[in-house]
Amino acid sequence: MKIAKWGAEGRWVGLSCVAAGLVTAMVLGVAFGTEPLSISRAFDDASSLDRVVMLNVRLPRALLAGLAGGGLAIVGAAFQAVLRNPLAEPFVLGVSGGAAFGATIAILLGLGAATVVGASATALFAFGGGLSAMLLVHALARGSTDSGMSVLLAGVVVNATASAAITFLKTLSTAAQSQELLFWLTGFLDVPSTTALVVTSLYVAVGSAVLLRDAGRLNLLALGDEAASHLGVDVGRLQRRTLFACSFIVGAIVSVTGLIGFVGLVVPHALRRIVGPDARILLPASLVGGAGALILCDLASRLLFRLFHTEPPVGAVTAIVGGPVFLLLLRSTRRSRG
Repeated sequence: MKIAKWGAEGRWVGLSCVAAGLVTAMVLGVAFGTEPLSISRAFDDASSLDRVVMLNVRLPRALLAGLAGGGLAIVGAAFQAVLRNPLAEPFVLGVSGGAAFGATIAILLGLGAATVVGASATALFAFGGGLSAMLLVHALARGSTDSGMSVLLAGVVVNATASAAITFLKTLSTAAQSQELLFWLTGFLDVPSTTALVVTSLYVAVGSAVLLRDAGRLNLLALGDEAASHLGVDVGRLQRRTLFACSFIVGAIVSVTGLIGFVGLVVPHALRRIVGPDARILLPASLVGGAGALILCDLASRLLFRLFHTEPPVGAVTAIVGGPVFLLLLRSTRRSRG
């Protein structure tokens, strides 16, 4: 039986299970990796290598994975609500691509993430790129008779354009900058600095707070713009505020992690089956569940090092999982509309 059929109490039980899953994922993400680590020795011996690796490498990486996964998942859930499109997701809609283009400009201008100014500037450039991409997609799809498919097609076009622009900029960069961009765009979770981690957490916290505050209003959008307006919702302002907050979150994440796709698609759909479609429950569940999901994907990426003797980017892991899920959802959506 799906938890969504248990009523309000069952949904809160489901949310509690998601939170417990995040704690479990965090423990696993810190305890395991490319090399064995003794948790007991890390706590008992302050000078041990295990403690250094745990506090300086694995814990910051797990925290960044949690921030990125939670931010991308809550953005995906918000996009699906505000656009009334079950396939909406920052990577698919081109928002991540636009943010990557903005962050690429910042990197080529020499704005690093090791200082507060550099990290903030890179995040702002990425935010501007992501917001511009989202507005362009919205404008291209406006007025179409099949708005859902038009949004997806517009997202593909914007993604392709952003990718081409990034490739062009790479040809103008030095060999060192080109290598840095190649490493960054594949979606790795290496923490550039504590400053970057703090700045990213602030962006995600502010944007998520805006989305969570509007969760009840996002529920009303499912009734249609006219019905939501009659119930007192300023639909235009709500849509603009949601798109702004989503771009704010995605820009900050992409500026640090590069491109990580499909988290915002898979996690909300999975959790919708557990906690139901109510945005007041689904949004916080996506924030928590997305954090745990990306921590586990990053753990899988690090464990694959033992098999392949090289660490695949976490963006590749999420794409391998999310790509087939996206195709299945697309097929299901077309059948339901046919």
